[in-house]
Amino acid sequence: MKLSILAALAATALMFAQAPALKRTIVAQADVSIPNHEAVIAEVILGPGAFGGRHTHAGEEITYIIEGELEVIVEGKPTQNLKAGQGFIIPAGAVHNPHNTGSKPAKLAAIFYVEKGKPLSTPAP
Repeated sequence: MKLSILAALAATALMFAQAPALKRTIVAQADVSIPNHEAVIAEVILGPGAFGGRHTHAGEEITYIIEGELEVIVEGKPTQNLKAGQGFIIPAGAVHNPHNTGSKPAKLAAIFYVEKGKPLSTPAP
């Protein structure tokens, strides 16, 4: 019995250890009126205390915070401290790194207006 409890605890710990800090789920994607561009709508979940990682997008990011608290770090701009009910816009190509400053997951609705055929997100050095 004790062995099965330990095995269950170990499996649970492994599951949480492997959970990504940032999870992006695309919920809609379609062409827009400007040639070679598309809109992508995504649900984004950022774990408690986690950073999303420094990255860029091949177009604008327009995000609304549904739940949680976020520090939005955009290279060359003042850091924004935001919470549920607020939003932010990241210019195309801007290096940024979201940081969940809360103790619960941050849930975001993100709209990306990007060039077609390019990665939605590219890691930045």
